[in-house]
Amino acid sequence: MEPGDLDIEIRRELLTLPKGLADKVALHLVAAGQLIDSEPERALEHARYARQRAPRIPSVREANGLTAYLVGEWNEALAELRAARRMAGGPGHLAIMADCERAMGRPERAVELSRSEEAPQLDQEDAVELRIVAAGARRDLGEVEASVVSLQTAELDPKRQEPWSARLFYAYADNLLAAGREREAFTWFVHAAHADDEDETDAAERLEELAEKLGGPDVVEELVTEAEAAAEIDDEDFDGESAEIDEDFDDEAAEIDDDFDDDAVDVDVDLNEEIDEQSEAASADSEKAAETEGADETSEKAAKSDATDADASNEEGDARAQ
Repeated sequence: MEPGDLDIEIRRELLTLPKGLADKVALHLVAAGQLIDSEPERALEHARYARQRAPRIPSVREANGLTAYLVGEWNEALAELRAARRMAGGPGHLAIMADCERAMGRPERAVELSRSEEAPQLDQEDAVELRIVAAGARRDLGEVEASVVSLQTAELDPKRQEPWSARLFYAYADNLLAAGREREAFTWFVHAAHADDEDETDAAERLEELAEKLGGPDVVEELVTEAEAAAEIDDEDFDGESAEIDEDFDDEAAEIDDDFDDDAVDVDVDLNEEIDEQSEAASADSEKAAETEGADETSEKAAKSDATDADASNEEGDARAQ
């Protein structure tokens, strides 16, 4: 655990502190980062300590805010992230701030943040996250159809597989379900499950729950087919092709095994004979090289060429045997 483990921007900000204090604050920030997954409460204690010692450092306030958010201390997280944004400028963590407002029962403020002047400054991933939070806030306000419409953007494309796709598809499905549009919700849960390589959502479980409500296997199969067609995914073709590949592979593997069993002894004999031949040839070349020592340069090069050819032949024999 070293101060050097911190991001370079944080270390640059800490340089404004006295050396001993900067090192101590850095160590507590590193500890907070290392403990957040396993011991979040202790991580927050370290982040708070750093904040107490360096309250004028934007990165320290940001770290405290993010740690508090992960622990569920919404009010503290919001205050710290606001302070960090005031000191450093820029849009900050608008999606997290909006989520804190929503968690504290103030969805209207979450919607306001999504409309703030800073929102257009967010990069694409953070903008999508803010849109997801704002859609949830609108649903909290009873504006269910508005929550659905607010997510209908260019990023809502099942053919795209971006880092945020699974969460966006899942949020859209969840809002469709809240609006009573179960068949459409099922389709988008399918898209979310396909995009969710990191197990960020419980889309698979939601699909199981919806399957029973929608009328059983026949209806589900129809919806899955439609969803896969929209995303240009055809699991049936894939499974069929995979089965053919597996079958061909198994047949070829069996033939290889048979050939190997039949020829194993012959290969070993041939290999040993070839090794003996190459060894004798190498010995002969060595004797010849010794007899012609002191000859002119042309004869010496010829002897070396013979030895090289013998080595190459030996390697070729090994490669054929393998």
